[in-house]
Amino acid sequence: MSHVRVLVGTVKGAFILTSDGKRQNWNVSGPLFAGWSVYHMKGSPVDPNRIYASQSSDWFGQVIQRSSDGGQTWEQPGGEPAPELSGMPTGVSNKFVYEGNPGTHMWYDGTPHPWEFKRVWHLEPSLNDPDTVYAGVEDAAIFKTTDGAATWKELPGLRDQRGNEWQPGAGGLGLHTILLDPKNPDRIYVAISAAGAFRTDDGGNTWKPINRGLTSKYLPDPNAEIGYCVHRLALHPSNPDTVYMQLHWNVMRTDNAGDLWTNISGNLPTDFGFPIEVHAHEPETIYVVPIKSDAERFVDKGKLRVFRSRTGGNDWEPLSNGLPQKDCYVNVLRDAMANDSLDEGGIYFGTTGGQVYVSPDGGDNWITIVRDLPRVLSVEVQTLSWRPPLSELNCRITCSSSRVWGRRFQSRSQAPSPRDRSLMPSNIVIPCSVGQFAITSQSNAARFFATSAARKTCPTIQSTPNCLNRSSPVPIRLSSGARCRAVESSHGHERTKAKWILQWPYRFLLSGRSLTYRLSGG
Repeated sequence: MSHVRVLVGTVKGAFILTSDGKRQNWNVSGPLFAGWSVYHMKGSPVDPNRIYASQSSDWFGQVIQRSSDGGQTWEQPGGEPAPELSGMPTGVSNKFVYEGNPGTHMWYDGTPHPWEFKRVWHLEPSLNDPDTVYAGVEDAAIFKTTDGAATWKELPGLRDQRGNEWQPGAGGLGLHTILLDPKNPDRIYVAISAAGAFRTDDGGNTWKPINRGLTSKYLPDPNAEIGYCVHRLALHPSNPDTVYMQLHWNVMRTDNAGDLWTNISGNLPTDFGFPIEVHAHEPETIYVVPIKSDAERFVDKGKLRVFRSRTGGNDWEPLSNGLPQKDCYVNVLRDAMANDSLDEGGIYFGTTGGQVYVSPDGGDNWITIVRDLPRVLSVEVQTLSWRPPLSELNCRITCSSSRVWGRRFQSRSQAPSPRDRSLMPSNIVIPCSVGQFAITSQSNAARFFATSAARKTCPTIQSTPNCLNRSSPVPIRLSSGARCRAVESSHGHERTKAKWILQWPYRFLLSGRSLTYRLSGG
């Protein structure tokens, strides 16, 4: 059965909230790193037990923490001892050094100011490698690790985009948003307060500003290329060219990867806010939390309301069932809203008052998970599938296609016998990333394809059904939550009873009428 793990960073430590798929009853554990600000905590989509955290203190500096067991134990990736609140952090995993001579950027008063590393605002694990992570830092830069956060290297091409003219927003000059394009591994979007949004199409070597169409009453040039206070970006993995933005004022949308933005604030009561999120299964359903103004940073009229658009913007509806509608004066910060990928698409957010809320039904109804945490800085959600003990690394899944169509399947967690193995026409091997696996055949005549419930080709699967042999696996990408059947064909004729071996270094879920793969590192 699926369950969820919510990672909450606060100004005085981190908390992990867990529940089953109903999301009614919650277990709260923490605080982790008590007394320290935890700006961000996020798990790897490849291996959900690999979690990274940014632990920070104005007095004692920056510490990167890593867990390999779902947050039960933590370590500094460079091997150094964990710091106490009274101790300065040491070790290579905490060294963020700008490449070359970074020079200066603009200060609040418009004077030059030297670049100084202060803290990590955001951690974005790679979509296909649990040891690769991107970090957005203050003063604004993007760093990358490929060794599980043991060492970090800046991608300095970003600062080439007139970094000497960047100026901090009210909270500092922070790179707070990193979006990885799931269809193009070389494309990354970032946002910086208050420089704007930027995109790379070559893995971070070169960058370009993507701010055309944005406006700001604080800039004398209405067509300025940089200088915009972008609060947050969001996209849906099925359509990464469409990106949504919460600007300092205005909610914006681009359908061409940032080349041009349009205003979608529509009928919002106020279009000032910080977070923006997209529904897990509905690319045109987006959420924002408007607050009164940039001076009065709390929700309007004392009512905590999330606004939802099911049309990609402009038409908005307030969502308030279960949220306080009187004498509530909290804010929701930019990294404090997230979603899960369960069937109805849960939405989560945390407030500056220390409350964390969930809507299990896409925003229609809200439940309070916990009320009295410290000020919430970030919220991330992991949708986790049932998994076997770690000792059960090989699992035999015996299915007949007729039984799959009839909503039945059989499985047993044991290695197949040599005789069974010789009878099975295919191996399904899950080698690496979320939503990717390969089929290799023990029979040269076998071919494989995928169908939806209506026996039409699944739009979320990308593959070419060629004749296979053991040495030529065909990769098949299955988007998170997609539901398709893998059907075997021999000489073009569908086999009614296909037995599979699943070599299982990764986890999966079989549910409902069809085979639903939710893949992650094990």
